[in-house]
Amino acid sequence: MIAAPQNAVKVSDQDILISQNSENKGKYEIFLIKKDAFLKRLSPYLIALRPWSFTASFSPVALGSCLVYKSYGFFNPWIFVLTSLCALSVHAAGNLVNTYYDYAKGVDNKKSDDRTLVDHLLSPNDVSTMGAISYVVGCLGFLCLSYISPSAMEHIALLYFGGLSSSFLYTGGLGLKYIALGDIVIFLTFGPVTVLFAFISQGGPLSLTPLFYAVPLALNTEAILHCNNSRNMASDLEAGIVTLAILIGKNGSYALFVFLLFAPYLAFVVLATNFTKWFFLPLLTVSTAFSLERQFRGKDYETLPRQMAKLNLKLAVCYVLACSLAEKAYLPGFAD
Repeated sequence: MIAAPQNAVKVSDQDILISQNSENKGKYEIFLIKKDAFLKRLSPYLIALRPWSFTASFSPVALGSCLVYKSYGFFNPWIFVLTSLCALSVHAAGNLVNTYYDYAKGVDNKKSDDRTLVDHLLSPNDVSTMGAISYVVGCLGFLCLSYISPSAMEHIALLYFGGLSSSFLYTGGLGLKYIALGDIVIFLTFGPVTVLFAFISQGGPLSLTPLFYAVPLALNTEAILHCNNSRNMASDLEAGIVTLAILIGKNGSYALFVFLLFAPYLAFVVLATNFTKWFFLPLLTVSTAFSLERQFRGKDYETLPRQMAKLNLKLAVCYVLACSLAEKAYLPGFAD
């Protein structure tokens, strides 16, 4: 007579357990649905921001910070974070300005790499708003940086607002990209300007030396843009804009790409043979460079800009590491 109630209780507990499991499973499924919806909504913004290209702005900050530490012993991690924030924010804003004006001028189409606006994933207002927010974030970072940096504010401001103006004028305003001046803007902004900005922000003096160190990295960064413009030659011509790739033609574009790709390695060989063997480190990436040269020669442009960005990161890591490991006496321009 007692067993039946006990069995009934056991069944009841099991039912409760099953019910709880079902409820938890339902909550988990709802969480997954909301997560997928969030990621789907976030995806267009990431496409417009092009985060794969951010190595081009972070690498010169790392190089400039490394140089000032090796030469003068200055390094403040907070300054490094703020300098990186400024560079990345301005870069992100520049990408968004580029997306907006390429769409407005009819440069982007269904075959373009960035189809954020073409496919109506975002509205032009969304892109312009996000660009403005990126500039505001960069300026707030600059204000904090100017407060804690030991360098004169006017020196930092000149470089920061010079880079900010370049990021906008690349496609906005004068539209330097559309009159074959974009390559010069990219070379200067993501090379000498950003390296010197990071160098001075940490407390380094105004000097030409960091500008020379920036050249190998800037050439490699320019190769990212050049292969992108080479891929888009037909659509750019149709849209009525002029890029350097269009001016020099397919053969000239290939020759320029080879120069941009391999000139940094020649510079590292010269540095390694005349100063310190540590400069051979970047040559660890030369096999990737040869692979990308073959890809360009075969006119396989589709993924080339992203592959170049990956090479840019690897090259920068090796270059910064080489400067870090070398003794100050063997760093040209910084020896006592």
